[in-house]
Amino acid sequence: MRNKILWSDETKTELFGLNAKHHVWRKPGTMPSVEHGGGSIMLWRCFSVAGTERLVRIKAKMKGAKYREILDENLLQSAQDLKLGRRFTFQQDSDPKHTAKTMQEWLRDKSLNVLEWSNQSPDLNPI
Repeated sequence: MRNKILWSDETKTELFGLNAKHHVWRKPGTMPSVEHGGGSIMLWRCFSVAGTERLVRIKAKMKGAKYREILDENLLQSAQDLKLGRRFTFQQDSDPKHTAKTMQEWLRDKSLNVLEWSNQSPDLNPI
């Protein structure tokens, strides 16, 4: 069965530095600065036992409509490219945009089998 699972996830990648808060002591009156730019990008990817597939840069805020658009444009084609056949199982974590009623309807409309994912499970971060 796991040979027919198409896993997916999205991640935010910091261009410079870590995705965490840092506490530093500064002399009074000192202004913080970023010497090498900064910023981040959001990415979505899917993968299976057969390999990795499409890597999508997410330029807009990731909400339910954007997530459905990404799946519409990439999910079924990725499954086909990975030679999973039509009866593959799709995995996504339990992010609210993944579990929204409109997303569940979209998955049913596409007749996709979905692997249940616990709310407390760690993120996969396939990228």
